[in-house]
Amino acid sequence: PFILRRRKQDVATELPPRTETILRVQLQGKQRELYEAVRTTADKQVRRALERQGFEGSQIAILDALLKLRQVCCDPRLLKTGNHGGVPSAKFELLMEMLAGMAENGRHVIVFSQFVECLKLLREDLAEKSIPMHWLTGETTGRGDVVDAFERDERPCVFMLSLKAGGTGLNLTAADYVFLLDPWWNPAVERQAVDRAHRIGQTRQVIATRLVARNTIEAKILKLQASKRALADAVLTADKGGLAGIGREELELL
Repeated sequence: PFILRRRKQDVATELPPRTETILRVQLQGKQRELYEAVRTTADKQVRRALERQGFEGSQIAILDALLKLRQVCCDPRLLKTGNHGGVPSAKFELLMEMLAGMAENGRHVIVFSQFVECLKLLREDLAEKSIPMHWLTGETTGRGDVVDAFERDERPCVFMLSLKAGGTGLNLTAADYVFLLDPWWNPAVERQAVDRAHRIGQTRQVIATRLVARNTIEAKILKLQASKRALADAVLTADKGGLAGIGREELELL
């Protein structure tokens, strides 16, 4: 069988342009110290697991190490071990500053994150600043009602969505700013997320911004992404063969 396909840029020629940028954030102070501590510990644990169990037997330890490093980059409060409530998040501080400015300018903004717990922390921060918000994760019921509420909301507001719940199948043309709080390392998934706002019916230019922590695993994954697309799937999705796409050399770099 054949499927005949036309791309959006061929069909919806009236769509305004969209701009995609990477905003690089510098981890500083206690957050940088915590990242280095987690990185050093993870490096020792992974090397020990490799010596004892080999590469195939160490996948759980490797995935756990990568997850913790990504969590520290996003917000230290995501770590399940230890009390890191007093450690600031460079990404959150920058994002909240930008969201406050956009609220003053009457904007509708979308924020995506893979971590639902991260969105919960953001929800608390937005509530403290009295910024109107909407919320959609895998636990949300009445998805259509939530989307309609955001689309019809005349107030400046922020719509927080998790990757699995909001990455596809939604029309959110009320927004013209999209933030990807943590990189998903899969360009196709990121494009689908941005496309929630850049769809037929959008009349304004869409600006999508990816927040990436400098000199961290996030920056290295983005660098590897261009040359080894399978790495992104291996690290991020457990249903595609675990770490089958990562070799010893790539693991050393991470």
